[in-house]
Amino acid sequence: MARAVSNRRKILTTVVAWVVGFLIFFPILWTILTSFKPEIEAIAIPPKFLFFNWTTENYAAIQEQRNYFSFLMNSIYLSLGSTFLGLVFAIPAAWAMAFSPTKRTKDVLLWMLSTKMMPAVGALVPITILFRTLGLLDSRLGLIVVLTLINLPIVVWMLYTYFKEIPGEILEAARMDGANLRQELFRVLAPMAVPGIASTILLNVILAWNEAFWTLLLTTTNAAPLSAFIASFSSPQGNFYAKLSAASTLAIAPILIIGWFSQKQLVRGLTFGAVK
Repeated sequence: MARAVSNRRKILTTVVAWVVGFLIFFPILWTILTSFKPEIEAIAIPPKFLFFNWTTENYAAIQEQRNYFSFLMNSIYLSLGSTFLGLVFAIPAAWAMAFSPTKRTKDVLLWMLSTKMMPAVGALVPITILFRTLGLLDSRLGLIVVLTLINLPIVVWMLYTYFKEIPGEILEAARMDGANLRQELFRVLAPMAVPGIASTILLNVILAWNEAFWTLLLTTTNAAPLSAFIASFSSPQGNFYAKLSAASTLAIAPILIIGWFSQKQLVRGLTFGAVK
């Protein structure tokens, strides 16, 4: 029987949640506000929160210096490309581990997850040499492969969790009706796992979009995404915080909009399997 929660406790919980949410979001809010300040007011002490000379000159200046849309298109290609390639490998892998497990399945899953703990710099030299040999430096294809490999453990884990929630009897019934492996995967399993696959796609797109280490090291111009766009505004002469904030705002705006409209599906995907 559910316990009754008093109105006072509800209000207190809501207030605490809003305060925590505001503190988490504050760096992003401050970046957006700084992007509308003149450079001199961006570094003013004490800092000005709302009462400053609002201007859009920083956005005009960065558009003149860099082609924002070429970086944006590279980010879109890399995010969607790595997501598609990741699903091609992750769906069969998750299906096999969920419905045909062996005594080593859990070990394999834990090993895959443990690779996320390895410092990325540990694989930098071999990957750079390999890319140079294959001519993949500063190419979209090379980065798509790298981003796919980086995020594949998370994608497999999420899909595995979803697939485990699907009753195996449904697949057995499909097999008794004569469904082959392809029909079982795409006509039975995939439609039932659409919410999980959608959440996995959203998370992978966000992870690929935010990846900075490999995108900065393996690209220069042709395949440079928005992370390189932001980094290009840091110069030996110093950081121009207002312009840097404007570049950051333009870089995070698409993913913020996607995250805002898909937050329920994303949270459900991240918590699915943890709450039963």
